[in-house]
Amino acid sequence: MKKFNIAVMPGDGIGREIMAPTLEILDAATRNLDVGLVYDHIDAGAQFYAETGDAFPESHFVRAEKADAILLGAMGHPDIRYPDGTEIGPQHDLRKRLGLYAGVRPCKTIPSLPLPLVDERTKNLDFVIIRESTEGLFAFPRGFTTDDEEYKHNLMRISRTVSKKLFDFSFKLARRRHSQGRGKNLVTHIDKANVLSSQHHAREWFYEVAADFKDVNAAHKYVDFAALDMVRRPWEFDVMPTENQYGDILSDLAAALMGGMGMAPSGEIGDTHALFQPCHGSAPDIAGMGKANPTAMILSGAMMLDYLAEKHECEELAVASRNIEEAVRKAYEAEKLLPYELSGTSGLKEISDAVKKHLQ
Repeated sequence: MKKFNIAVMPGDGIGREIMAPTLEILDAATRNLDVGLVYDHIDAGAQFYAETGDAFPESHFVRAEKADAILLGAMGHPDIRYPDGTEIGPQHDLRKRLGLYAGVRPCKTIPSLPLPLVDERTKNLDFVIIRESTEGLFAFPRGFTTDDEEYKHNLMRISRTVSKKLFDFSFKLARRRHSQGRGKNLVTHIDKANVLSSQHHAREWFYEVAADFKDVNAAHKYVDFAALDMVRRPWEFDVMPTENQYGDILSDLAAALMGGMGMAPSGEIGDTHALFQPCHGSAPDIAGMGKANPTAMILSGAMMLDYLAEKHECEELAVASRNIEEAVRKAYEAEKLLPYELSGTSGLKEISDAVKKHLQ
């Protein structure tokens, strides 16, 4: 039996609630496929910081670094902050230290849900934002050397090396999606090249990489116009690499197209490591109430299996990933699920149980 070590980091708030059923679903999906998942539960996050004074001890990082993949629930709490007022999120440390430059944010809608846009084409959206997750405007989130009493700065820094890795990842993903009958075989670079010199260079680097993928279409779009088209005609997008902050903002817009943050999974992928987590936060206002939507967490788990399947050439995990995605879709359609964030009454147990039912 092939075994894979998974670092499990539930984190804070609803992160702990949605992790447990997700692990049950991952185990059920792999049980009869001659593969096994071995979990190492690791404490980290805001509550752990409040209790110990250290949000993410070095020994905990070493354990996460050794895993085949990291599965994270949600971290942070609005009332627990570092002394400078910034949020506590060890996932940010993991991104930088492990070089997780490709923030993969899929937008794949479930047709049975009441979606915000009325056009029928929005019921079957399937595109991916690739957010550069280690550089950009978030490269120096806690100030810069030029700060003084009057002016405060956050430097936008991008590198040719990481940018070209991001674009290479994006073109390979578009090619893979096309081979699976998905997407438009298109990579659209999202930038602000008409205003920022760093973005002008990013676009140049994008087309340098595009020259190595002549079988994949390449295009570019300004970030403000991309936001407009994500509302006006989102079905025209496929794979969208972009700067860190742009990707952060556009990912939330993509989540809205799916019905809410509880529907939005994500992966943070580098050359040798990867982390998977829902796009939403820890939502302490509903923690312990049974209202949390586990869908994004479950789908993040499916993304993790797909990543491991490709990296280790393990078709069994690819099958398990597809089975989970299909079970989620069937659960929503057959059970008429409607999460609380969409003004429904389907909570943690109802959604988790329905996915388990249709997985079997």
